Amino acid sequence: MAFPCSISSLSTQNGIPKRKLITTQIHVSSTTAPHPHMSFAYKYNEAATIQSLNLVSEPSPDYMDDGLRIKHVEKCMETRFTFYQLEDPLESMIMIDALQRLGIDYHFEHDIKTLLDKHSGSLSLASSPFRDQNLHDVALHFRLLRQAGYWIPTDVFRSFKDKKGHFKVELSEDIRGMMSLYEASYLGLMEEEILNEAHDYASMHLNASLMNLQPQLATAVKDTLENPYHMSLAKFQSKRFLKSFHGTYGWMGLLQQLWKMDFNIVQSIHRHELLQVFEWWRKLGLSQELKFARNQPLKWYMWPMMVLPDPKFSDVRIDMTKIISLVYVIDDIFDVRGTLDELVLFTEAINRWEPTEIERLPNYMKICFRVLDEITSEISDKVLREHGWNPINSLRKAWGSLCDAFLVEAKWFASKQQVPKAKEYLENGVVSSGVHVALLHGFFLLGEGITKETVDCMEKSPGPALMSCPATILRLWDDLGSAKNEKQDGHDGSYLECYLKEHKGYSTESARANVFRLISDAWKQLNEETLSWNSLAPSLTRVSLNSARMVSVMYGYDDNQRLPALEECIKSLLHESIPL
Repeated sequence: MAFPCSISSLSTQNGIPKRKLITTQIHVSSTTAPHPHMSFAYKYNEAATIQSLNLVSEPSPDYMDDGLRIKHVEKCMETRFTFYQLEDPLESMIMIDALQRLGIDYHFEHDIKTLLDKHSGSLSLASSPFRDQNLHDVALHFRLLRQAGYWIPTDVFRSFKDKKGHFKVELSEDIRGMMSLYEASYLGLMEEEILNEAHDYASMHLNASLMNLQPQLATAVKDTLENPYHMSLAKFQSKRFLKSFHGTYGWMGLLQQLWKMDFNIVQSIHRHELLQVFEWWRKLGLSQELKFARNQPLKWYMWPMMVLPDPKFSDVRIDMTKIISLVYVIDDIFDVRGTLDELVLFTEAINRWEPTEIERLPNYMKICFRVLDEITSEISDKVLREHGWNPINSLRKAWGSLCDAFLVEAKWFASKQQVPKAKEYLENGVVSSGVHVALLHGFFLLGEGITKETVDCMEKSPGPALMSCPATILRLWDDLGSAKNEKQDGHDGSYLECYLKEHKGYSTESARANVFRLISDAWKQLNEETLSWNSLAPSLTRVSLNSARMVSVMYGYDDNQRLPALEECIKSLLHESIPL
């Protein structure tokens, strides 16, 4: 049964599992065959994480009772009233920024949109009420409006340049303005050179200022440099924001109270969902049948939990976890278990999707195919029932394209001598990342903007830039981690390896610089794409952006070959409650 998908519907009677799950059912077997990425990825120990954080026990009912829900609703109403009472437009924008950074803006989407609509023309040079405003105010308005999908020209920053076209020297002393400019620079599009200059200028002066600032301000600057809002996951950063927020606004205490309630209630929802995922994975039995494959339901759930944080999307998060788990399992079939002949048969079976094709497969592939067919049909039926569109053909095509890409890689790396060109590798790697499959399912499950035209655009792998850009970022980040942490022997590859073999004489440092440039370009393209899609499919747009933001958490390996950001994310968001 699905758990409550909105805070207002929570109760201690509905959606709480009746028994605890047994930890050993989700233990990662030490006899599992080594995956090319696993030799270091398994230093993220799923079973140990679950046990140490007690994630399989039932959440405390204290955060699910009617009394807290009523207080939460009242606090939302009080916050909304306070928001509309603000007379200073700048203070209103600062409050919007605080709501977003605390991850509680989803309660006030209509209110925020109403205000941003009013301000959307205020930064144009024609109306120019901001001509005499300081850098912080202009940069804040620019960032908030672009984030919300409004087209705001970069000309608003030209008044902060001198006659030679450089940012004015005196701006470097305005730390608050520099922080705001640095944040705004991440909303740049391709060919917006002024934002590239803004990023370099603000970064240089903020870093130079760190040694001369008061400790609290230095901490805030350091956090801004390391975790700019547009590149970060708000829920994960919300605790840091509260510590570093500077200002004397009376409403900040109100927001902090609302955040505490919201954090604990949402955490309870996510823990309930996680129990449901564990139960589903245990009953599915793939971890017993396919012992070579990864067994990480907690890690898989973290993707939809972070990219789709609004509580009302509970069912979508659980369904997307199922899809992500199958992407990982099929990846392991190609990388760990299957022979090349078997993989050809499996790919043909997925593309044809006919019962007669299954009989030619080895037993472990039959098991996987049947699970895939069952889940695809289940999700298609749900989308048809809830949104009036049957996506089964689109979903089957996406799985076929994913397996085609996996097979291409299997053929490349079956022979150590055959190394593709870097461009060719990346184009295929964008598909084999699995992002298109996951986001296509998300598109249909969310149900926004489903028309024949949008479906035609979405279903062809790797999809529009809204899907392919996060996939590019993921593939390149993954390859950076793989190349850094493994002695690759030809069984798996990376963009860096292909690039260096194609460009003889280039250093690893120059190749890595090229990868970071490609990641930056993908972000700029994604920024542009969100301006187009935000009004048509706003929820999918947020999922796409958050997927790109999640990449550094899921692939951010440290020198000890661990995933510190992921481990901290799990601990912070699923284990540590906030005292009310």
